[in-house]
Amino acid sequence: MENKELKNPIEEARRYVSKAATVIMRANYDPEMRRYTDGKYVKMAGNTLWNGCLIALDALFGINKRKGRPDIDKYKKAASERDKKLLAFIVDGYNTMHLAMGYDGIKQKKICDTGFELANEIIDRCAMLYHPEEVVA
Repeated sequence: MENKELKNPIEEARRYVSKAATVIMRANYDPEMRRYTDGKYVKMAGNTLWNGCLIALDALFGINKRKGRPDIDKYKKAASERDKKLLAFIVDGYNTMHLAMGYDGIKQKKICDTGFELANEIIDRCAMLYHPEEVVA
């Protein structure tokens, strides 16, 4: 059985965003404070969003994962050579999804909403630029 990720990485990345939306609902939103109350689920959602973006970026750039995850600088370099808008989304997405949400567990709803928006922007941009026949691993 073939792995879905290898079949259509853009759709797989979108599936991660959908999963993150389910996870963030468990973080218990407090409308009065305009923030989530459980940082554990914010972290899980942020990491899930970022991992989905990495699937789309890996497919677009053909970045090879031999020993662990390549440094963010490899993604930034690849994006700077291909698409400046995508580069901006990657930098902002890394800071929001991976660092603020995923590591720090920042609970402010605005930041989490921005993480979801950036994930969709990155994946949509990758979908626009992705041509499997051009990827060189």
